[in-house]
Amino acid sequence: MSPTPTAPAAPPRRAAARLRRRGRAHPRLVDAVLAVGVLICMVAGSLTDPHHPDGPTWRSSPPDAAGFTLMALGAAALVLRRRAPRTVLAAASLASLAVLVSGDPRTPVVMSAAVALYTVAARTDRPTTWRIGLLTSAGLTAGAMLCGNPPWYAQENFGIFAWTGLAAAAGDAVRSRRAYISAIQERADRAERTREEEARRRVAEERLRIARDLHDVVAHHIALVNVQAGVAAHVMDRRPDQAKEALAHVREASRSALDELRATVGLLRQSGDPEAPTEPAPGLARLGDLAERFRNAGLPVEIACPDRGDPLPAAVDLAAYRVVQEALTNVHKHAGPGARAEVSVVPVDGHIEITVLDGGGHGLLGMRERVTALGGTCTAGPRFGGGFRVHAILPAQGATPAPRTPAPVPPPRDGAPKDGR
Repeated sequence: MSPTPTAPAAPPRRAAARLRRRGRAHPRLVDAVLAVGVLICMVAGSLTDPHHPDGPTWRSSPPDAAGFTLMALGAAALVLRRRAPRTVLAAASLASLAVLVSGDPRTPVVMSAAVALYTVAARTDRPTTWRIGLLTSAGLTAGAMLCGNPPWYAQENFGIFAWTGLAAAAGDAVRSRRAYISAIQERADRAERTREEEARRRVAEERLRIARDLHDVVAHHIALVNVQAGVAAHVMDRRPDQAKEALAHVREASRSALDELRATVGLLRQSGDPEAPTEPAPGLARLGDLAERFRNAGLPVEIACPDRGDPLPAAVDLAAYRVVQEALTNVHKHAGPGARAEVSVVPVDGHIEITVLDGGGHGLLGMRERVTALGGTCTAGPRFGGGFRVHAILPAQGATPAPRTPAPVPPPRDGAPKDGR
């Protein structure tokens, strides 16, 4: 029968991390345990004689009651080292000097002073550590040389300077490491906040783009529906056939508006949503359908759009279509009876130039935003002979081109409209 396998012991690193967490949760208990450990080390050091001729051995006579009392007081003060580190250091240093003055056998109360100096260095800045550390080390070393066992140059006297200096250096190193880790964590938190802000900014930009698409779709189709509905209401009694035709155009325009709205709002759906539309976004290939809708609404439109051969990037294709759509919608809304519109889409030197004659109105800002977002330019203004001219240049490859100024718009002749309607 095989023995039952036992669970593997926790890795030492994981156990140490657990102890650190518990220590942070109970700092006073950690200081009490440290004080007991320092007291044990001081008592053990006071009972040994490392310089005996036969080698290290136990002392024949232990320290007196005063020596044990000073060791206990020096160790007990360490319990308060986090709350009042400088006061604890002063008390431990005074106890050490008292031991050096009182004499023999020497008790190592200086251990408590070294721990207190480490605490001060770990919880203050570097200049303060230098000042306090030099003062403590020099004071204790001078006391040992003047009042301790002769000769003054004994190894134990210089050992006091070395141990206290080492404690100050260790405390300063721990403080520097804590500051370094804190700076790294702060940078990481700042980077995380920056990423969140960037994500929110991109979401806001995407919402703005979708809102602009919705505005273009709704404004275009509602304008057509409004005109056709007005025609139908006007001729309903006298010419019912023409009214039916106008209502058919209303139905077609409303259906197109719903389709485009569904396609635009579909961008907000999840990728696995079966109801998400699969119809491609409108582009220059659908300019014929766009012109036909305007012709049915009573606006003659002529379109010149030669076949480029190479397909345009989706963003450029959609932006070009929306520019033409918005310009024609403004012509239909503001130009008045007898207006005509001419659309030209021509590839020139790696760009797409769009010109709409007699186009203007309140959608110009949206056009400029679309074109500028793709690195192009868009201008609009009155033209010779009356009317309006919209001119846009888009990069054919979707990259941001060098700034390029479209052809200047000549000033209007006398009598031409100057407000762009």
